[in-house]
Amino acid sequence: MRLKQLKQNTSTELQLSWDDGHSGPISLQNLRDFCPCAGCKGETVLFRTYVPPSPTTNTPGRYELKGADPVGGYAMKFSWGDGHDLGIYTWEHLRSLCECKECLKNRSNALGQ
Repeated sequence: MRLKQLKQNTSTELQLSWDDGHSGPISLQNLRDFCPCAGCKGETVLFRTYVPPSPTTNTPGRYELKGADPVGGYAMKFSWGDGHDLGIYTWEHLRSLCECKECLKNRSNALGQ
């Protein structure tokens, strides 16, 4: 699975198109809130676990997308208005954030809801 196109539809949403024909939106809020970097998600290194504090969601620029750059042939890196730019979003992670009706329904079914 590879990302074919990324387009900012509105000031609050991206539209992603994939090489398997799937296409769907992702809100910038979800994209930022599910940043996979160690500072946002946490990490364990040498038996030590870092658990980040809860994010301050009202930080100015937090949900303002400033840039999007490919990382090799497997991911994207996003730059945000609050200066954050450390997350590397693999194709799999991006696809898991899809907010189309089909993907939302599949996630809901997987959770037994």
